[in-house]
Amino acid sequence: MLYYLFDWLDKAFDVPGAGVFQYISFRAAMSVITSLIIMLLFGKPFIKFLRRKQIGETVRDLNLEGQKAKEGTPTMGGLLILASIIIPTLLFAKIDNIYVLIMLGTTIWLGLVGFVDDYIKVFRKNKKGLPGMYKVVGQVALGLVVGLLIMFHPDITVRETMELQGDRVSATTEAEGEQQVAEHSKKSVTVYSGEDVKSTRTTIPFVKDNELDYAKIITWMGDWAKKWVWLLYVLIVIFIITAVSNASNLTDGIDGLATSVAAVNGGALAILAWVSGNIIFANYLDIMYLPNIGELTVFIAAYMGATIGFLWFNTHPAEIFMGDTGSLAIGGIIAVFAILIRKEILLVILCGIYIVENLSVIIQTTGCKLYRKKHKLPVGVPVPVENRPFLMTPLHHHYQKKGIAEEKIVMRFFIVAIVLAVVSIVTLKLR
Repeated sequence: MLYYLFDWLDKAFDVPGAGVFQYISFRAAMSVITSLIIMLLFGKPFIKFLRRKQIGETVRDLNLEGQKAKEGTPTMGGLLILASIIIPTLLFAKIDNIYVLIMLGTTIWLGLVGFVDDYIKVFRKNKKGLPGMYKVVGQVALGLVVGLLIMFHPDITVRETMELQGDRVSATTEAEGEQQVAEHSKKSVTVYSGEDVKSTRTTIPFVKDNELDYAKIITWMGDWAKKWVWLLYVLIVIFIITAVSNASNLTDGIDGLATSVAAVNGGALAILAWVSGNIIFANYLDIMYLPNIGELTVFIAAYMGATIGFLWFNTHPAEIFMGDTGSLAIGGIIAVFAILIRKEILLVILCGIYIVENLSVIIQTTGCKLYRKKHKLPVGVPVPVENRPFLMTPLHHHYQKKGIAEEKIVMRFFIVAIVLAVVSIVTLKLR
């Protein structure tokens, strides 16, 4: 909203300093600052409100050290995270940008799914919450909408080729390439041209010609397969969103873990979005240029501010939990954001923590089933701990069972997340 106000003030009255809102970098900085301010100002009052209403966590008995002390800790803090993301985005981003609208829709929708789950747990006193199938239905519905929008919305395109049109000539650059360079500074800039096309291409890390076209998975079968490319792409999008959102939910098990990992992931995606939406940097790095995608930097900056700010209250011992309202949303945001900037395959590296947490559950479940089948254990008889792949899953609980303090587990996972984020960014040039 403020972008349009200051753009009008700049054009109509030439107000000094109003043109600064043309800078994506400036608006992203304001977005992260505003998000942090919202979180830090309203965090304490929100926690007090939840305590007065007795909206506290019901902790399952997992026989973990310090677990019972968390009983009654205010939950549903995800509502504050969502507000800290949405408000700065509405203030500083271009609201008519399709990418921003998709991310706002993702935030609200998955926040709503998580809120229903938390509501059932807190107010209905049902520890199981929303049945898993209903959560999956919500995630699939989101994946369907996002996939169809990417395939058919006219504003979601890829610059197929970029050619140098002029060597230091005066021209207007793209808005996402820092629009003010031409419109306000009137400096000479290098101009690139190319055709904006619909595409199912994405980026493959560590590969020199680092683009994969999903269409080629089936189009080799003939012309009849081309009409089904959209369906293949939508299914891939649904899978990624469901997997990452659920993995984020699993990671939210100890104080500060999910939030710290999410903040690091957001920082890496902010860099990837900015360079992908900047025509000069995209050409220099030889990566896919995505018209208008740079505006997402403003959104992901708010996401970073919200997650970092939440850590102020969520670090051990946590004063508030985000609940599924937050954990489902932050995972879904990471997934959809990566898909929009065509870096979803990079999530294998960037979201390594999520993947390992998810795999630990799959390995544990499979291992216990095989043991039950082999030893013909009666229903209700647990598999002996020494015969399980892990002492407990998700993986962070395994380390808790080994006697490692929560704070140390979170810090080590946080360090690993930073390393994975750095590696993800390095893939821009390391091929």
